[in-house]
Amino acid sequence: MFTITNGIILKGQDLTLTKENIVVDDGIIIDIGKDSMEGKIIDVDGAVVCPSFINGHMHIGDSIIKDEGYSLSLSEMVKPPGGVKHKALANAEDEEIISAMKDTMWEMVESGITHFIDYREGGIKGVELLKKAAHDIPIKPIILGRDDSFYGDSPDLRKVKIAVRKLLKIADGIAPSGFGEITDEVAQIIVDECRKNNKISSIHVAESESNQIESLDQFNKTEIGRGVESEFSQLVHLTNPKVDDLNSVSKSNQNVVVCPRANATLNVGVTPLNQILNLGIKPLIGTDNVMLNSPNMFRELEFTLKLMSVYYKDYLNPKELLKMTTTNVCGSEINHVVEKSLISVGCPAEFMVSNSFSINPYLNMINRCESKNILYIINKKLNI
Repeated sequence: MFTITNGIILKGQDLTLTKENIVVDDGIIIDIGKDSMEGKIIDVDGAVVCPSFINGHMHIGDSIIKDEGYSLSLSEMVKPPGGVKHKALANAEDEEIISAMKDTMWEMVESGITHFIDYREGGIKGVELLKKAAHDIPIKPIILGRDDSFYGDSPDLRKVKIAVRKLLKIADGIAPSGFGEITDEVAQIIVDECRKNNKISSIHVAESESNQIESLDQFNKTEIGRGVESEFSQLVHLTNPKVDDLNSVSKSNQNVVVCPRANATLNVGVTPLNQILNLGIKPLIGTDNVMLNSPNMFRELEFTLKLMSVYYKDYLNPKELLKMTTTNVCGSEINHVVEKSLISVGCPAEFMVSNSFSINPYLNMINRCESKNILYIINKKLNI
């Protein structure tokens, strides 16, 4: 049992500022209060106590080829099955992939990340490789699998259904690449089977303008429209929405993830984050492919804050931005799978304590902190 005292706490779903003590016993927050104090006393002297981070969207497997293919197009880099990433993964040894994923996970742990949602290539074997890599690391991967049987103009739907069911026995959900690679029938099988198993179905939508144009030309619907209509539980990117796309998302219960640095690296656009937030959508934020970006959420947050300010000529609320990597997932339809926690009594202790450099604790985490400024990281597997 221990007590964190004299910290500036970002408490609960809304990250409400408070100056109280936090008592933790056996990995659970058992009390929060000005006079609460039991066990080992840890005086953090005005440091900021913030919920741990979740990286809302990753492809950790391509940790083996960091920065390879820089300046190539989106399709050349990551479109299955012939993208730079897929060729590299196909030719890599298992131990090489596992070692690179381990390095990336430790990098995330050291920067305050306790959860990440991964699009896992390689079918069942790909899922098993990540589980093996994560076995002794204090972080929770939420693994969304896929299978090569999903792709093509005329897939064997029987084989697709079998592959989905096998994956769902070991994975947390299913995540095909995008609507440019699968048919609507395959999409529906994925969504239906995930719903039956109470797991996550996720898909990239509107990452590039060309994806949207192709979808409109072939189906008279945008990729976002198809994602909403198919009822995937999570939609990733939404970088290039068309008229009414975001309104339709705001009326659904679907989880949204944005990836501003990846979009910038691939030169596909700037996420309309101001509009997304104004519609009441509560997105997550992710760093996407490790081959493109470090998985560090501090870098993602600062980049996003400043990009949105200059691009949209309007300031982004820093508290709402910080929620995107801390508490937004706790109120979403996917948190029964993710199991992310708040700083709240009765919740698992999942938070970090960081040096304070700013009069604004939210901007302190977004605009000032780096991994080296974290004093303590607390989660189920990593305790004081």
